[in-house]
Amino acid sequence: MEEGITIVLNCYKRPEYLKEQIQALRAQTVKPKYIWLWMNACPENKKFNPYNLGLDKVFKSDTNCKYHGRFAVGLLTQTKHVAFFDDDTIPGDMWLENCMNTMKETPGILGGAGCILHSRAYVQHQRMGWPVKNSVTTEVDLVGHAWFMKRDHLSYMWYETPFTFENGEDIQLSYLAKKHGGVKTYCPAHPQDNPRLHSSLKPEEYGNDNKASSNGSLKSIPDFYRERDECISYSIDNGWDTLLHLQ
Repeated sequence: MEEGITIVLNCYKRPEYLKEQIQALRAQTVKPKYIWLWMNACPENKKFNPYNLGLDKVFKSDTNCKYHGRFAVGLLTQTKHVAFFDDDTIPGDMWLENCMNTMKETPGILGGAGCILHSRAYVQHQRMGWPVKNSVTTEVDLVGHAWFMKRDHLSYMWYETPFTFENGEDIQLSYLAKKHGGVKTYCPAHPQDNPRLHSSLKPEEYGNDNKASSNGSLKSIPDFYRERDECISYSIDNGWDTLLHLQ
């Protein structure tokens, strides 16, 4: 296993942000060793050319593998750490440094937007990360938008067949890492006065549009959240010990 960080980006319905995202990653105070791109099949990126962006590897799928494809590609990485970013996520230039420093004190699955579940209904959760600007590292049940972890810990995600490939990759990752490896999930500090440390600088501007899955781009909003509730219930019934020990 090499020292360093491999980034796996996801190109789906927002290829127009990819150049800015790569520039933000190249400008990190802790430099990634490799930047890879996973391209899900989608009309919005069918004519998009990623080969002039200075990427180290490009994986183009003729199928929409939805949320899980990028995490499967992550298993091919050979660096000690691996990071993933949603296609609307532009990190501050100290985000990777923030993650590396957090790992020294609280190694685990790290992420940009965290949830502490208050019930089996996903919408009943307390948020952490960029949505609330938590001042200290905070343990959560699951994270999204940006992920950072040891490459070895990614393997836990695939110890069991997913409940569904239609949703809930973030739930599956944290559930199985905790169940099989005792690996907890955290949101690194997002101090209000230092956006350089933040995981996402333009979350509302880039992410709150009609291309977002949570806004009904693939299926109805009620169906999207029903699936997430089902993923949570399945995980709890099969051994996920959440922070509030939900039953």
